[in-house]
Amino acid sequence: TLSSLPLLDELFKFVNETIKDSFDRSSFCWTDLKQDNKGLTAWYLGVEDYDEVLEPYIESLSTKAQAQAQMELKIIAPAAPGGGWDQTARSMQEALTAEGISGNVQVTNVPGAGGTIGLAQFVQEANGDPSKLIVGGYVMVGAILTNKAPVTLDAVTPIARLTGEYEVIVVPTASDIQDLAGLVAKLKADPGSVSWAGGSAGGTDHITAGLFAKAVGVDPKLVNYVAFSGGGEALAAVLGSQVTVGISGYGEFQSQVEAGALRVIGVSAPEKVAIINGPTFKEGGVDLVVQNWRGVWAGPGLSAEQTAAIGADIEKLVNSASWQKTLETKGWNNTYLPGEEFKTQLATEIASTEAILKDVGLVQ
Repeated sequence: TLSSLPLLDELFKFVNETIKDSFDRSSFCWTDLKQDNKGLTAWYLGVEDYDEVLEPYIESLSTKAQAQAQMELKIIAPAAPGGGWDQTARSMQEALTAEGISGNVQVTNVPGAGGTIGLAQFVQEANGDPSKLIVGGYVMVGAILTNKAPVTLDAVTPIARLTGEYEVIVVPTASDIQDLAGLVAKLKADPGSVSWAGGSAGGTDHITAGLFAKAVGVDPKLVNYVAFSGGGEALAAVLGSQVTVGISGYGEFQSQVEAGALRVIGVSAPEKVAIINGPTFKEGGVDLVVQNWRGVWAGPGLSAEQTAAIGADIEKLVNSASWQKTLETKGWNNTYLPGEEFKTQLATEIASTEAILKDVGLVQ
């Protein structure tokens, strides 16, 4: 109803400016504003003719309210708070509302199994519903393969690839590992003594740890990887020195790096990243480049028109000033690909990820 929307303010503004000089909102009973009591309503508002003066305006507000309700979105972040998917969903929430693309955006966290639990729930709840979206990415691709998940990305509608982010390896500032050379030495001496805290098993963090080990001549199957369902949990483990190193996107460690609690000893980028104070893997003597990516999907069972409308809104988001500021602040790369292009690239990513997971022993 209009009474639950900011549009009610527009009605009272209209009354004050157009109908009478002064109107006491506190004395107004909204239940009187209905067709079977319009005479009383007109008296309350000081209007001589409800039908000619007020009713057309009420109808226009109703139409506006319905359009605004249709703009409401619900985004599933299939991980615990603090991680990359959570940050992506909440950054989308902020930008979509700030830019007026959506009137109301809600974010819900559904953690577990590399996003596959959230994905399965989303497929059930979002069938034919264009108001629901889910974020995911490289991690989910790996988790689906390693967990042999019954629900895959074939069950949802690709809308867009959004961002890319390089991996970082961090240690507590008090750690005896000062740089990548120190990590490599310890890893070669005893692979099991180096514990890596990161996201879900089979995801980007896990893959990068395995590829890192392989690049320095260590069997990736010997990597002692400790998987967490969200960035906040992995961060706590690193800060508490429960693990040797942390590995993830910079955004998940940024606050503690800037606070001086963590030190970046390596970045998986091909060259320096402006906001990250740390050497690339190559600068540290490890020939490896890895980029995580994240995207957004809609539910199954949508019409071509509904899919196109969602895609248009996401394109507005990507091109907005708010989103560009988010990319800059978080150090994310703009890797935007719209629907069909994203779908094609996704098939390639799934095939290449399966090959990598087999190579590092995570998939048979």
